[in-house]
Amino acid sequence: MRLRLRRFPLTKAVPLAISRGTTGAVEHLQVSIEHGGVTGHGETGGFDTGHRTYATDAIAAELQALVPPLEPLAPEPLQAIEPLLAELSPPARCGLDLALHDWWGQRLGEPLHRLWGLDPGACAATSVTLGLGEPAAVLARLERWWQQLPATRIKLKLGSPDGLAHDLALLEVVAAALEQRRQATGAACELQVDANGGWDLDAAQAMLEPLARAGVVLLEQPLAPQADAAADTAGFATLHPHCPIPLVADESCWDLADLLRLAPHVDGINIKLLKSGGLGEALLMARTARRLGLGVMLGCYSDGALLNGAAAQLLPLVRWPDLDSHLNLIDDPFVGLERRGDVVQPPAAAGIGVRPGPDWAAETRSTALEVNGC
Repeated sequence: MRLRLRRFPLTKAVPLAISRGTTGAVEHLQVSIEHGGVTGHGETGGFDTGHRTYATDAIAAELQALVPPLEPLAPEPLQAIEPLLAELSPPARCGLDLALHDWWGQRLGEPLHRLWGLDPGACAATSVTLGLGEPAAVLARLERWWQQLPATRIKLKLGSPDGLAHDLALLEVVAAALEQRRQATGAACELQVDANGGWDLDAAQAMLEPLARAGVVLLEQPLAPQADAAADTAGFATLHPHCPIPLVADESCWDLADLLRLAPHVDGINIKLLKSGGLGEALLMARTARRLGLGVMLGCYSDGALLNGAAAQLLPLVRWPDLDSHLNLIDDPFVGLERRGDVVQPPAAAGIGVRPGPDWAAETRSTALEVNGC
């Protein structure tokens, strides 16, 4: 196999502020596997959940170090590579997992969702995100979304460092704007809230009644994730019986073990490929969650269309898609991820179905960080 890594920037048209800070740009890695005349592509990059942090430089170092043990292997059977994948951090594993799945799908000439037997017509609308900020700025962001796409599902970030008064003010103005749009156009918009772990238990409990009164349809990660699994579970277990709307775990839920731990105390989970370590674990989590009666959210960080295109292969299993990060980029180098209105479509091309644009591929060839095996 030949492994190639390329660094590239992703710059947001509108910076996103959440409870942990503001992001305007990130650096990601394109991970490519070449074998037998077929090239599979994956995307990965660093991220921070408040209790776990991964840097892009460290992820690149992990993948470079993997070249010698990969050298005698082929991309299939994937089972032979799984022990090596298991040793990687989740984002490093994600990049390689995506490239291997893309290679496999291209080798067989089918998109991944078809190989998994999923129905691409069974996809719901994605939410679009409103970050923290002053009410006027948040309303301006909402109008910008509505100029770009129908945006029938709105995700409002709360958990402001300025306290609950600021959260309540944002909740009030956004709920009012959605009601005004419904009255003016007849188009109803769904309001979701994501606190990104910005509340303690008392604050979360205080917010439950205002959220329900505003018509919020789900509450995502109200409590800060805990490194201690028992303490993390205890927070959800205490809050869940009093929560009148679906309670969804994000930063607290990384893999199947977390899903099973939290399942009695939540109504849904947010799967992100960088957390799960790629599509293999994500598919298992989505099917298990549905079997347990949990709603599945499919989320993203500051991800390009390649990462979101990989996630989109799972969309037929998802109740609450949240794949909007690529829609807020000014320099996304990838093409092939389409949408109809506000419904992101699983790409129909073989494998992941998203490829580097020809101009970007030519421009970055000279600056590629390249690692070769046989």
